Amino acid sequence: MDEVRRRGRGGGGAARRAERTAIRIETARYIERNIPNLEILHPEALEIIEANAETVLEEIGVNFVENPEALQRWRDAGADVDGERVHLPKGLARKLIETAPSTFTQHARNPEKSVEIGGRNLVCAPVYGPPFVRDGVNGRRYATMADFEMFVKLGYMSKWLHHSGGTVCEPTDIAVNKRHLDMLFAHMTLSDKPYMGSVTDPDRASDSVEMSKILFGDDFVDQNTVMTSLININSPLTFDGIMMGALERYAAANQAAIISPFIVGGAMAPTTVAGTLTQVLAEVLAGVAYSQLIRKGAPAIFGAFVTSIDMNSGAPTFGTPEAAQITYGAGQLARRLNLPYRSAGAFTGSKLPDAQAAYESANSLNMGLLSGVNFMLHACGWLEGGLVSSPEKFVMDADQLGVLHHLSRGIDMSENGQAMDAIREVGPGGHYLGCAHTQANFKQAFWRTEVLDYKPYETWTDEGSRDTLQLAQIRVEKLLRDYQQPALDPAIHEALVDYVARKKDSMADAFA
Repeated sequence: MDEVRRRGRGGGGAARRAERTAIRIETARYIERNIPNLEILHPEALEIIEANAETVLEEIGVNFVENPEALQRWRDAGADVDGERVHLPKGLARKLIETAPSTFTQHARNPEKSVEIGGRNLVCAPVYGPPFVRDGVNGRRYATMADFEMFVKLGYMSKWLHHSGGTVCEPTDIAVNKRHLDMLFAHMTLSDKPYMGSVTDPDRASDSVEMSKILFGDDFVDQNTVMTSLININSPLTFDGIMMGALERYAAANQAAIISPFIVGGAMAPTTVAGTLTQVLAEVLAGVAYSQLIRKGAPAIFGAFVTSIDMNSGAPTFGTPEAAQITYGAGQLARRLNLPYRSAGAFTGSKLPDAQAAYESANSLNMGLLSGVNFMLHACGWLEGGLVSSPEKFVMDADQLGVLHHLSRGIDMSENGQAMDAIREVGPGGHYLGCAHTQANFKQAFWRTEVLDYKPYETWTDEGSRDTLQLAQIRVEKLLRDYQQPALDPAIHEALVDYVARKKDSMADAFA
């Protein structure tokens, strides 16, 4: 009988070990907050900022440069246009943005991974835009297409990341006028999560739409949103022809645009929180209103990328209290406009994934959760003020996104959450490790890290006294080793390959 029991225990242990080591590719559903937002501005302050923003639009105006069609659209809408300066009568922008949806679905090619942007939801997307990559083996270098594909794979394998993103790094080994094709192809074939389109030229935005039609079908794209794009405003108060041209292509195709001022406080906006919020609101109002001039009902997101500046070096700073105040305040303004909100991320000015990076990123991530952000770009992988994408930082940040998922749930006050049966069972002086409630709940009770070390000191030393960077390198290697490409209809894959090849063959390489 004892031998039978031993074999039974051994078999159970083997099953548990097999379960732990089995390759599982999981994607958590986007976050649905069950906690309140932090509202830092009182109603009178909000009204002052809103009134000041309307004054900026009417009296100072905004520039729409190198875009005569945009100027004519504004004239037709009732704005006063003087050269390239557009003055919006008070109330005009607010009236126009009423047709922008408060929430929308961005469809993924795997329907189970589609996301709802807006409301109480939070969608996390990876780092966007760095020209450099830094890893623990090769150091800092210009990014390549191989690096780009690696980050797409890491994003696909990261449980707590909902979105594949866009330019997760800038592949400098591919011609500028062609790299968007390879980047989109990677997102579409190496992942089945939602993705972002190209904005570096209006024609590249059109390529993004056409490739999406191959992936999803013409009719589906005509009737649904399958892409989000990042439309940066040249703060202060300037809308350039390239970005607005991309916005025009996406809005006309009913694809989403993040209208996002690029704010470095003290350089591109005033040094004060209220002054910066005024400028951010004015720029977003004008940008979202313009999207509705292109197509009523086109999805648009209120964006606020905000940092301050180190007045000694001129370098941007991250994780600072002033940036947090602006992010919280912008969230309130976005909600008053009934628009989805984009801000925050795992921001840091650090050159390495070190203590500075951890402090600043943690501050920025929690700020995003509490400010009501609906779309969080740069949620993982960001280093050196956005100049560098780091695979180790990517998996460290992606791990911490699980904390946001758990915090957002709020407190479980169900009968199980109250745990009165457990308290009765254990009573005074006992312990809860073996009680029925613990046995029923332990697998899901606590967030579990895939990177950080909680082992006893002796075990830690026996395993090489590894620091977090070394553990992150191991995690990167495991995710890439376990990666399995999601299935795609061969005919669709072939059509995408053909489109990319034909577009590349139609033009000479350009590296500027």
